[in-house]
Amino acid sequence: METEFNESNILDKNTDTINTKNCLYCNTIFTEKLWCKECINSLEKLAENGDKEAMYSLAIFYNNGEEIERNLEKAFYWYQKAVENGNEKALFNLANSYYNGEGTEKNLEKAFHWYQKAVENGVKEAMLNLAICYENGKGTEKNLEKAFYWYQKAVENSGEEAMFNLAICYENGEGTEKNLDKAFYWYQKAAENGDKAAMFNLANSYYKGEGIGTNSEKAFYWYQKSAEKNYIKAMLYLAICYKNGKKTEENLEKAFYWYQKLAENGNKDAMNNLAICYEDGEGTEKNLEKAFYWYQKAAENGNEGAMFNSAICYENGEGTEKNLEKAFYWYQKAVENGNKDAMNNLAICYENGVGTEKNLEKAFIAFYWYQQAAENGYTEAMINLAICYENGKGTEKNLEKAFYWYQKVAENNNVNTKNEAECVMNAINHILITSGGASNAILNDFNKIFQIGLVKMNLLINLFKKHN
Repeated sequence: METEFNESNILDKNTDTINTKNCLYCNTIFTEKLWCKECINSLEKLAENGDKEAMYSLAIFYNNGEEIERNLEKAFYWYQKAVENGNEKALFNLANSYYNGEGTEKNLEKAFHWYQKAVENGVKEAMLNLAICYENGKGTEKNLEKAFYWYQKAVENSGEEAMFNLAICYENGEGTEKNLDKAFYWYQKAAENGDKAAMFNLANSYYKGEGIGTNSEKAFYWYQKSAEKNYIKAMLYLAICYKNGKKTEENLEKAFYWYQKLAENGNKDAMNNLAICYEDGEGTEKNLEKAFYWYQKAAENGNEGAMFNSAICYENGEGTEKNLEKAFYWYQKAVENGNKDAMNNLAICYENGVGTEKNLEKAFIAFYWYQQAAENGYTEAMINLAICYENGKGTEKNLEKAFYWYQKVAENNNVNTKNEAECVMNAINHILITSGGASNAILNDFNKIFQIGLVKMNLLINLFKKHN
């Protein structure tokens, strides 16, 4: 697990809000607005005349865009002026401006300096940000011990963010000794205070029994709570739980719901899974057009499985018009992104001229991709590679290597269809005959074993070894 925090949320806070609901100058009572527009001019005059509180308040107005147009440059200017005139509250906001590059150029060294000054002057909210700087080496040298120290100090004042980060320190032994009991304690505290990432990690603790006894029901409860707060990891995990009946009863409709929610929020993995739901009619009505739509969205966002699935759609005309050139394109993209299944299909395209030109050079390329896919355990590629060796396609003819790959298919129980089994059996028959090692008796024995069933393919291999 890794420390997760949103810097923009943590580091872009104003320390003070105005508690009164009366304008500080004309005493008008407001239901929502705390200042009247006319009085902002008075505030500006006070700031220009050296009032440090007015400087700070004016900076907040410019920062938030309340009653006046938002202007981060002016906000930065007045934060700076407030600090120069001794307003300690503005130290934290000035640091935020430097950290986020708001109203000025981003400068992490200056941000760290002012966070440090803020802490020294009793601005407790800055403790968390100082710890984050130490943890990540931002504006200062990375120092996990100091990060841990300030997270400890910050939990009293900064709420769930500091609790969560402190738990991470204990879980990973960062800046302190590893202590899963304390990690669990702080995850629980942060989760109870509403931190969605802590909820997810608390669920993991219950699931793995880290710092607490294993409890699947509580694990699922916290996964669900985290997902309901739109934490991406939890939403995806919950969808998988519902789809596979893991830690809860199988519920394809709920799995579809969470995949859809994630996909609509831009998660590429959920897009691919949502497409599969539409393709197979799981949790929703079967709809190949929608399946193709989401495969394309996922592929365009970098999901290599969706690239492969998009290619299949184009090759077979499923949910879209058949287009072999686009099928070839997406097989190629899938392979470039490491998809093992696509390697075999790309090889077939090269060998047979599907979506690309067929020529001798492509046969060598096909052989290469068959080899890559076969070495990654893809059954069809193993068979195709064996055929290449058997017939000298894209490589020199080599019956020993051909048999090696047929053997790998059978020994790994990877023969999943009758066609694959027939392919292996016929090839071995062919090798026996061409090598002069076959007799009618042996071939009859082969056929008998084949008739017993696909699971007996390993017996066929052993018989070959015995008679060869």
